Amino acid sequence: MEFVRIIVELVVGYFALFLLTKLLGKTQITQLTPFDFISALVLGELVGNALYDENIGISKIIFAVTAWGLLIYTTEVATQKSRKYRSVLEGTPSIIIYKGKIDYNLLKKCRLDLNQLQQLLRGKDIFSIRECEYAILEANGSLSVIKKSQYSAVTPTDLNLPTQPQTLPLALILDGEIEHDNLRIVNWDAKRLETEVRITGAHGIKDVLYAEWKEGEDLYVQKYESGS
Repeated sequence: MEFVRIIVELVVGYFALFLLTKLLGKTQITQLTPFDFISALVLGELVGNALYDENIGISKIIFAVTAWGLLIYTTEVATQKSRKYRSVLEGTPSIIIYKGKIDYNLLKKCRLDLNQLQQLLRGKDIFSIRECEYAILEANGSLSVIKKSQYSAVTPTDLNLPTQPQTLPLALILDGEIEHDNLRIVNWDAKRLETEVRITGAHGIKDVLYAEWKEGEDLYVQKYESGS
């Protein structure tokens, strides 16, 4: 009887979840915000926990799934009809790179550090921050970018130009701290880095939010006040 109870509750839970996801639409998967992610986890847990609790019957499973589904549905309706509720429940996009400059204050507000920003940019085939004109952190945590015009998709082959080997840009300063591993790769020392930083107008390492080396180009430096 125990196995029969489990299989019956499993089938009922399966169809309840199937119907509920159909009613709620595709946002549970395709536009997964943090709130959507948590709601999906809770929804699955309601059914999963019920399968192993003998005191919870089919009626309680259906009731729990229906009640949670109504809450989520009400939330979806509220976000569709009210911009105020939408920004509170789903969040709003944040322009964390504006006209090629990192907005450091907004970066901190979004709980995002420079290493995470670099990872997101690499996911968009941007290996150097200097290539990015705008970067928008979407409400679901993804990054949308616009490259600077000189780094657009036109290739040297399109223009019958000779090609050059690609080089990997390396961050030498993050949050006012030297990245010593990268410094060794480019065969620089702290004194050389300090000199190069001062050439750009910064007072010293601690004044620099981000500094990037790229072979054949000047050191790219952004001071903290540049993105504010």
